[in-house]
Order: sequence, then structure tokens, then C-alpha cells
Amino acid sequence: MNTHNNYEEQQIEKSFDINLIKRLNKYTKKFFIPLLISTVLLLSVTAIDLLKPYMIKIVIDDHISPAKIFLQEDKAGKFKYDNISYSLGNKDSKIYVADQNLIREENTYLLTDAEYRSLRELNISKVYFLTLMFFIILILGFFLDYTQIYLLNFVGQKIVFDLRNDLFSHLEKMSLSYYEKTPIGRLVTRVTNDMNNISEMYTNVIVTFLKDFLIIIGSIIIMFSLNVKLTLIALSTVPFVVISSIIFRVKARKAYRAVRVKLAKINATLSENISGIKIIQIFNQEKNRFDKFNKINNEHLEASKREIKIFAIFRPSVRFIYSISLALLIFYGGKGILGNTLEFGVLIAFTTYVNLFFRPIFDLTEKFNILQAAMSSLERIFLIFDEPETIKNSTNPVPLEKIEGTVEFRNVWFEYKEGEPVLRDVSFKANPGETIAFVGATGSGKTTIMNLLTRMYDIQRGDILIDDINIKDYDKYVLRERISTVLQDVFLFSGDIKKNISLYNNIPIDEIRSVAEYVNASNFIEKLDHQYDSQVTERGSTLSQGQRQLLSFARALVFKPDLLILDEATSSIDTETESFIQDAIEKIIKGRTTFVVAHRLSTIKNADKIIVLHKGKIRESGTHDELLKNQGIYYNLYQLQYQ
Repeated sequence: MNTHNNYEEQQIEKSFDINLIKRLNKYTKKFFIPLLISTVLLLSVTAIDLLKPYMIKIVIDDHISPAKIFLQEDKAGKFKYDNISYSLGNKDSKIYVADQNLIREENTYLLTDAEYRSLRELNISKVYFLTLMFFIILILGFFLDYTQIYLLNFVGQKIVFDLRNDLFSHLEKMSLSYYEKTPIGRLVTRVTNDMNNISEMYTNVIVTFLKDFLIIIGSIIIMFSLNVKLTLIALSTVPFVVISSIIFRVKARKAYRAVRVKLAKINATLSENISGIKIIQIFNQEKNRFDKFNKINNEHLEASKREIKIFAIFRPSVRFIYSISLALLIFYGGKGILGNTLEFGVLIAFTTYVNLFFRPIFDLTEKFNILQAAMSSLERIFLIFDEPETIKNSTNPVPLEKIEGTVEFRNVWFEYKEGEPVLRDVSFKANPGETIAFVGATGSGKTTIMNLLTRMYDIQRGDILIDDINIKDYDKYVLRERISTVLQDVFLFSGDIKKNISLYNNIPIDEIRSVAEYVNASNFIEKLDHQYDSQVTERGSTLSQGQRQLLSFARALVFKPDLLILDEATSSIDTETESFIQDAIEKIIKGRTTFVVAHRLSTIKNADKIIVLHKGKIRESGTHDELLKNQGIYYNLYQLQYQ
């Protein structure tokens, strides 16, 4: 990977960018209702999580081990406990009854064992009731949590689904020049891995951040309501947590960037070596390439180790601080219980709330990783969306039902790189049904002319006319539907033979068979085990070059094109297969304006016009016989091939 790519990878590592979230809102706003429901469910689950420790405190302090049982005399001379009247031997007014384990106080009445058991039976029934309520709340919390998680994951996947579709649609609109400067592996990563990072951000970060915040705030409020002093003691270590989190955030961000850059290098090197494995093995370069890969792999290992150290230090540090808080809580809380100034249930609740308070901080490492990965993925994805569609379509296109076949280049200038023209003032005209052939040395501009005809690129100067209308005035997609191209390097997709001919369009099998027979492709297809249902491996590696070329002829013809482009379609074909292809060519060019790029001059002898290109300019033009008589560039090329 070059320096520029390293720089690009580093520049887009962001912890959080509100502008990216705003842009993502285009996809989230349509799911406002499900997200709102998910948020409400999350609030309910959070409330239940905060309620559970408090219920345990009530059960312990009010019903399992109450410090005092308060009684109040009613008008009938009976004493009430929890709205139930009891007859007691002592009629002193405004008394309260203490547990037998406590020292008697003034105006204290000591219950008999029978009276005490009678009152405690009420406590037992309350414990049963509260335990049942606790169980019901747990069940309710389970279903609310399940629904919330399912809904949130569903929304996250739908958002990623829409975003991925839009990204793929945008990539389909990009010109060939974009793909020439962008590694394909990088684009595949954007559509796959980066989308998964965004999905994880929804499911594990964005909404759960709200829950974490509410858990922290809720825990603090409840703790203060229970005991202010104990709360201050429990939270006394929070400044150390804040300092640790700030240091971790800075260090982790740098380490994460370094790992991403090294990983990008590994991906680029791996892709390059696998693509070029044949050359590596032919020239016995395995050791050299391995040494280079091993060096990059070691750099990634060292960067990963540095990242691991940072993450390994942070979580134990927070746990250590949490343990200190817990120890302080137990020490001071225990003293309070022994000193009869603190209830036991309060201490139990505090230990749970302190754990709830620290739990989101424990998860900070993982969530920070997810958020940072998602932000960088969003940035990369939106960088692709920000790439302009260089081949602009006409806003008010001229209707195009059929191309009659008149094609004209008028003073066309074109350059891939600014200041380096590939075509220089090229002008020619093809009449309907004519076959125009282009010859010339490599780099003379032959294939460029073919690409310009289908608006894969736009010219800088001049005009290209089809049926006397500038091709920029047509809908580019409709224009391409009326033109079929047969390339030298035939690309076949995974699938069967018939789908590679029809390109997954709904074309009847009888029509596919007819076209294949017409271009002589049926000769080898019908010898395959499953004929038109035979599976094609990646790039058609199990088929010969000639067989792939015949399939490309069938593919071109099945769409009934008005214009035909043959770009070096016979340059790599054996002599026997070439006879089939030549026969196919003669058939498919009938009645169609055809443009042919050829290295074998024997294949274009019958062309209506042969145009000789040299360094981006038209040097000669005429029929085969006329050009031979002129004894110019074409004559020299012919002599080189056949003498």
C-alpha cells in the first residue's frame, strides 16, 4: 500500500462525528416508530433493573429483619400493625414495640413470644407476596428485554440493508475511471465489513448508551435517597475512573489507528500476491514474497500487541477501582449496621447499585472499539457516496426506441489524465449497416473509441453523434441497451450457461438455444453433462478461451442490439475455434452497424472501412485493398503479420 493510502486510512479514524450521524438520519428516520418503541422498552427494562435492588432492600429491612415494629393505638384501644388490629396487654398510648434483641427504651412494650410470632406471620406473607412480585417483574423484564433487543436488531439490519443497496446502486453508476483508481478489494470491504460495523453500532452502542446513562444517573439518585454519606463514600473513587477513561480514550485511539493501517497493508499485500500467484510460482519467488508479507504481518502483530496492552490495563484498572469502592462500602456500611445506624438491606442494595454504576464503564472498552470502527466505516462509505457520478445522464433525454445505425465522431479529443490526450481531433462517420474496423499499435486509442461510444467515458472536446443526435442527449442506460459489446477478455458470472447468456434476464430457454446455435456455441454446450444448466465456475475457468468467446457472442446477440462492438474478439483464439467465431461474426453483423478492433488483419479484410490509428490520430482510412495500395502504416502492419 502506498503512502497516500496509509494517510487516507489514518485520516478517517474518528471516535464520534455528529455530522456522520446526521447523514445517517436519512436511513433512520423511516424507522422512527420502531426506534421509539425500542427506546420506550429500553426505559422500561432500565427501570426494572433499578427497581430490583430496591425491592430486595424492602424485603430485608421491612419484613425479614425489621429493626423495630411500630404500633399505634386506635380508638378501640387496640394497636395497629400494618393496618391490622391486635389486642395487647398494655394500654399505654403512643408506644412502639422493639425487637427482643434491642435494649429497651422508655415507653417500650416488649411483646410476648406469641404476640411476636403473630406479627411476624404478617411479615412472612409480605415476603411471599414481594417474592412473587419480584418473579413477575423478572418475567416481564425478560420479555421486554427480548422484544427490545429483537426490534433494535431488526431496525439495525434494515438500515444496513437500505444503506448497502444504495451503496451498490451508486457503485453501479460510477464510471470506469473510478474503478481504475480504486482497488476492488477496498470496495468489497465497504459493502461487507463496514456495513457490519454500522449494524453493531446500532445494536450495541447507540441505544445502549442511553441505557448506560440512565443506569448511572438512576443508581446515583437512588443511592442518595437511601443514604447520602454512604453514597459519597461509594462514589469517592469516580474521579480516578474519569481520569483513567480519558487516558484510555487517547491511547486506544492511536493504537486502533495503527492496527487499522497495518491491517490495510496486509489486505493489499494478500490480494496482490493471491492475484499474482501464477507469476510468483513460475519465477520461484515464494520466499521473497513470503518475507515481504512476514514483515508486514509482524508490523501488524506489534501494533496489535500495543493495542492489547492498553485494553488489558484499562479494564483491570476499573475493576480495581470498583473493588476499592466496594471495600469502602462494606467497611463503613458494616460499621453502620453494627452501630445500629444503618439497615442491612440498605447495604445490600448499595453493593448492587455500585455494581450497576460501574458495569457500563467495564463495557466501555468494547463499545469504544465498536463506535470507533463504525465511525470510520461510515466515513469511508460516505466518501464513496460523495464521489460524483462523472457520466451525467440527461435530465430530459431524447426518446430512443431503435438506433438506425449512423455514427459520427466530430473532432473528438479525449484524455484519461489531464494534459495527456489519448485521442486527438478524431473524425469519422459510419453509415447504417457498415462494418468499421480499427487497427493500430497498442495505446493508439482503438479501445478508447469503443468505450466512448457507450459513454463509459465522456469526451473533453468534440461531438459523438448517433443518428445525428449527440449521445449525451440520450438516456445513457437506454443507449447501452441498444449496443452490445464483445470483449477480448470475456467475463463469466457464477451460475449456469443459460444465465450467463441471458445475464439473469427473463429470456425464454428456446430463444437462448436458438441464439447459441446461430453463433456455433451449441456445438460445445450440448456436449456438456447438463448442457445449458451446466454450472460455470468463477470467471469460467473450466471453459476454453474460444468457448467463453462463443458464449459472449450469444450473450451479445440475445439482446437484439442495433450496434455491435467487437473489441479484439479473436485475438487469443486457436485456428479451429476461429473458424467458428468468424462464421458467428459474419452472421451477427448482418444488418447492424459494427465496430471492430482487431489485431489479426485477416479478420477485417471485408470491412467497409478500416481506420488506422497512431498516437491518438487517424493516419489512414479506406478499404483493405485501398490501404494495401497506399503502402502506408496498414501495409507495413500487414507485411509484418504475413511475411
